[in-house]
Amino acid sequence: MDNSMRVGIYARYSSDNQSEASIDDQVRICRARAAREGWTVVEVYADHALSGATTKRPGLQALVGDARQGRLDVVLAEALDRISRDQEHTAGIWKTLEFAGTKLITLSEGLVSELHVGLRGTMNAMFLKDLAAKTHRGLAGRVEAGKSGGGLCYGYRVVRAIDARGNPVRGDRAIHSEEALVVDRIFKMFSSGT
Repeated sequence: MDNSMRVGIYARYSSDNQSEASIDDQVRICRARAAREGWTVVEVYADHALSGATTKRPGLQALVGDARQGRLDVVLAEALDRISRDQEHTAGIWKTLEFAGTKLITLSEGLVSELHVGLRGTMNAMFLKDLAAKTHRGLAGRVEAGKSGGGLCYGYRVVRAIDARGNPVRGDRAIHSEEALVVDRIFKMFSSGT
C-alpha cells in the first residue's frame, strides 16, 4: 500500500459499563499505526455504548457511507470485533468496503480477507451467543434472589445502598409513593371499567 492512503479510523465500545476512554485508547493506537505507515487519517468514526451485534450505529453508517463515496482507501480498527460481532453484518460490511475499493485493516488481524470474515465472524457470533446465555443466567439469579432483573418500572425507585464491605448494593427497588398512587388509581379505574 502506498503512503498516500486516506484512512478512516473506527472505534467502538459496547456498554455503559465500559469506559469512555476505550474509544480514545483505540483511536490512539490506530493513529500510531497510521503514522508508522505514513497514512493520512482523514476521519475518526466512533460509536459509544453501542453493541457490535447491530449495524444501526451512526459512526459505522457514516464510515460505510464515506467509503461508498470514495473518500476512504483504508478503514483501520483495533480488531474485527470492533466493526461487528455479527457474522452476517461482518461479511456485509466487508463486502461493501471491498466493492467501494476500501481495504479493511485491523491491528489484530491485519488486512482482512474472506478467511478472517468467515473465521472471526464465527468466533464473534459464538461470543455473543455465550454472552447472552451468561447474561440471562445472571439475570435469572438476580430475580430468584429477589432483586430487579434490570430497568426501572414506573412506581418504583432505585435503592442506593452500600454493603458491609463498602460495595454498592445493586438490584434493590422500593415503592415510589407518589407514582404508586397513580398506579393504584389506574388499576382501580380499570377494574371499575372507567
